[in-house]
Amino acid sequence: MKADLKEKPTSETGSKQIKKQTPEPAPPTEAKLPLAKRAQREAIAWFWVALAFLLINGTIGQARVIPSGSMENTLLIGDHLIMSRVGYDAGVPFTNIHVPLWRNPKRQQIVIFKPPFAPDQPDYVKRVIGLPGDTVEIHDGAVWINGQRLSENYTLGRTEPYDFHGPYKVPPGSYFVMGDNRSNSYDSRFWGPVPRNDIIGTPVMIYMSLDAPPNAWEPGHLQDRFFAYANGIIHPSTVRWSRLFHFF
Repeated sequence: MKADLKEKPTSETGSKQIKKQTPEPAPPTEAKLPLAKRAQREAIAWFWVALAFLLINGTIGQARVIPSGSMENTLLIGDHLIMSRVGYDAGVPFTNIHVPLWRNPKRQQIVIFKPPFAPDQPDYVKRVIGLPGDTVEIHDGAVWINGQRLSENYTLGRTEPYDFHGPYKVPPGSYFVMGDNRSNSYDSRFWGPVPRNDIIGTPVMIYMSLDAPPNAWEPGHLQDRFFAYANGIIHPSTVRWSRLFHFF
């Protein structure tokens, strides 16, 4: 009889056991949330996506496309580049507001910069030839830096002075730049050196290269660009596959 009393739970014990076994209500699913709450969550998510994009675009990297043949054969018309701004420049996306950072380009490095004679024009891509304080001369079809002939295995054609009159000493905080296609490049031989403040980055990788008419890559030619991309899908042979994922 005593054993039966010990095994028989009291009403208080039983109620506690029932409470423990009762599952907690599940949080409301996304579909059951009020429309205003779902819209708020969606807006917050897109805000963080946009903020991350602006941060990457303004301080880490951007995409560029080559519209001219001034850097042939290193860069071809229709090459699509990923540009690194890390250490070179930080800017506000979609504006001309930018702040130079601590890194400086090295000789024979390819750089992307805002043309000093027309900052509102699209960015230029050239190669650094003369550093601050260097004396640059152009004669005998070659470039001479501080009296020594510069070894250049990347150029296309002879290097002619054109409007350049040397010897020329590169001012402090500036860089003498030239295109690799020496007979078809509008560069420092015509308009002088590039101030360091105008240099915004350096190319890292070619992620796409399309053989298309040059006007497809000019600013404002959106229809021509659309057809160039569509043609690349329909005719894969227009894609320069061997150039994809080329690192600098």
